[in-house]
Amino acid sequence: MAVERISEEYLEGYTQILANACATGRRLTRDELESLRTRGERAAEAGVGLRPLVRAQLATARELGPELPLPATGHLLTALEQAVDAFAEGHERAQRLAVRREEAARREFIDDLLHGRSDLGRLAERAVRFGLLLSHAHAVAVAQGPEPYDDGFPVTRGIESALRARFGNRRILLTTKEGRLICIAPGDHGDVLNFFAKQAYAATGGGRVAIGRAHSGAGGVVHSYEEALNALDLAARMALEAPVLHAADLLVYPVLTRDRQAMSDLVTSVLGPLQQARGGARPLLDTLSAYFDTGCVSAEAARRLSLSVRAVTYRLDRIHRLTGADPGNPVHRYTLQTAVIGARLLGWPDQEL
Repeated sequence: MAVERISEEYLEGYTQILANACATGRRLTRDELESLRTRGERAAEAGVGLRPLVRAQLATARELGPELPLPATGHLLTALEQAVDAFAEGHERAQRLAVRREEAARREFIDDLLHGRSDLGRLAERAVRFGLLLSHAHAVAVAQGPEPYDDGFPVTRGIESALRARFGNRRILLTTKEGRLICIAPGDHGDVLNFFAKQAYAATGGGRVAIGRAHSGAGGVVHSYEEALNALDLAARMALEAPVLHAADLLVYPVLTRDRQAMSDLVTSVLGPLQQARGGARPLLDTLSAYFDTGCVSAEAARRLSLSVRAVTYRLDRIHRLTGADPGNPVHRYTLQTAVIGARLLGWPDQEL
């Protein structure tokens, strides 16, 4: 915008304000300063940058200088300094307000997107503003670390910078929700989510990341987000060690717990006798878990449990005698392993079934 136009729209009466202040050497009055702040706000709201405004103010002062009486010219610089500062304060105030409004709109959109609380058609329109095309399939990755994270945290900014440097302007949305880091990307951009998972794992000091499956539409984002959250919850209950979890790889677990009563009956009928052992069921249950997790290799299970192979063998034999099911027998193994998974999911024996 040309200096002449800025002067016409935002500096009307500005010359007189400077001249009046210079005439007596006084400071600008409260009303004059507030008037200049308001003009700075209006300019910012109209998209006029601060630098063109300052140039226009300096040009006005240069034109005014030769017209002032000689004693008054010594006060021009002081008056100009106050006027520029007032304009800048108003301009910055409007910028901060715009940023807060943008942040509030973004947060509201993200909350609506991840909870599906808004009209889907309207949500799709708002999504374009934030770089998402909800008519396409999207997948969501959720990362959690040892502490909660927010949008302005260094960890969040670092991951966002890495994503931008690697993938440029792809339609990716990085945000936070309830202390977790969240990345939403097109469903056919698996490389984006895998890269996010790698960056989040490193930045959070060994956090865990879950990636939901790709689903279409605005409701698909909610679905994928919930899958990722469920995967994180499942990993905590099952003591899964993998740093990156894919919901598609964990579909068997929701199936197993869909009929909670049936699973409870299986756990109590198959594993209930372990409670008769000295020390309760927990040591024997941990032995079964390690045995199955290591592919039924006693030596590896012993290493994981910090026991001797002989001790593990003794425990497996004790389980056989108490339950009547032999962990080494392929016919019995499936029932025992399913019951162990159910015990993990249901929190048995720490919780009553």
